Amino acid sequence: MKNFIEELQWRGMIHDMMPGTEEELLKGMTSAYIGFDPTADSLHVGNLVQIMTLRHFQRCGHKPIALVGGATGMVGDPSGKSQERNLLDEETLQHNQSCVKAQLEKFLDFEGENAAEMVNNYDWFKEISFLEFIRDVGKHITINYMMSKDSVQKRLETGLSFTEFSYQLVQGYDFYWLWKNKNVKLQLGGSDQWGNIVTGTELVRRKGGGTAYAITTPLITKADGTKFGKSEGGNIWLDAEKTSPYKFYQYWINASDADVENFIRIFSERSQQEIEALIEAHKQAPHERALQIALAEEITERVHSKEELENAKKASSILFGKSTKDDLKSLNEKTFLQVFEGVGQAEVDKADVENAAGIIDLLVTHTGFLKSNGEARRALKENSISVNKEKVTEDYSFNAEELISGAYLLLQRGKKNYFILKVK
Repeated sequence: MKNFIEELQWRGMIHDMMPGTEEELLKGMTSAYIGFDPTADSLHVGNLVQIMTLRHFQRCGHKPIALVGGATGMVGDPSGKSQERNLLDEETLQHNQSCVKAQLEKFLDFEGENAAEMVNNYDWFKEISFLEFIRDVGKHITINYMMSKDSVQKRLETGLSFTEFSYQLVQGYDFYWLWKNKNVKLQLGGSDQWGNIVTGTELVRRKGGGTAYAITTPLITKADGTKFGKSEGGNIWLDAEKTSPYKFYQYWINASDADVENFIRIFSERSQQEIEALIEAHKQAPHERALQIALAEEITERVHSKEELENAKKASSILFGKSTKDDLKSLNEKTFLQVFEGVGQAEVDKADVENAAGIIDLLVTHTGFLKSNGEARRALKENSISVNKEKVTEDYSFNAEELISGAYLLLQRGKKNYFILKVK
């Protein structure tokens, strides 16, 4: 077994830890859990810190448990929130749970001696009545103790419902139930969860007479002050339908030098020696972006697939490197449009394209890509006009077989000036 605490420490992944935790883990295989919010049908990049924490935990020989909060999802955690969130029905939560498990299976091994396990706290809360809960659980935690939590204090001025106030008791009972029924000794989570996690250890001690432990990881901040896991379009999701593999890959490729050293320690499985060697190579030639490429390739392949990684790399090379007509035609419509997001577009009937008076008609009359026939002729003489990444002359004639995804022509002047012609 590897030392899990040492693994987290060199990766910079420990924020707080209860005394005795490392000693407990060194005794042998230990079960630990992390809770995941089931209010969406996909996890996102912001969840990856906790997913990787569980993965490192399992790779060190321990048993990871992923708790999907079917019950707590109906309540809402006030930690880090400025307002109460919308509550979901049981059917939606169950659908979200199945989607989340499929994503976790790409990181965790659900078979073997220390097989990962997934649980839903709705399974034990659905049988507990309100009166039963406040009698058997609520009496063990004082109001003073609950009021002292940062997550409560920060919301007192703006307002905190009893539903949210009770959240730490509900989460604390999760830890107690898992300790009693599945011998879980440790809860892991982000630093904003410390108060909720410690409430669980208190409940284990006061109600069960046992000992439980806690570790939290730092919340990731980016050097430029923007929120980790976000882009201009919102969350970077693990679901390919919500965030394409191309955009996912680009998120990591575009990581700043100031951030990527931190990111690769957290999100890569590479050893300390491998990562230190990569960091040193990056410092010697930062323009080659060795760290960004290594991280983007590793994490895109794991979240999506080797095939999707190759497609994402191919799509990236179309904009930023050398590519061919075949590379372009191999892109699906969604990826093609994302690669050229923001590029000017025009729609033309297929008959108009087929009857066009050559390339100049396409460049000027049907698209307005170039302003005049004279400008088009000059550009063609300069050999700076391409259709689907291939240089063309004034003799060019349209062939329907070259349409990308059966619908698009990519016009280009020089290296960076693009225009999309959609043929209906």
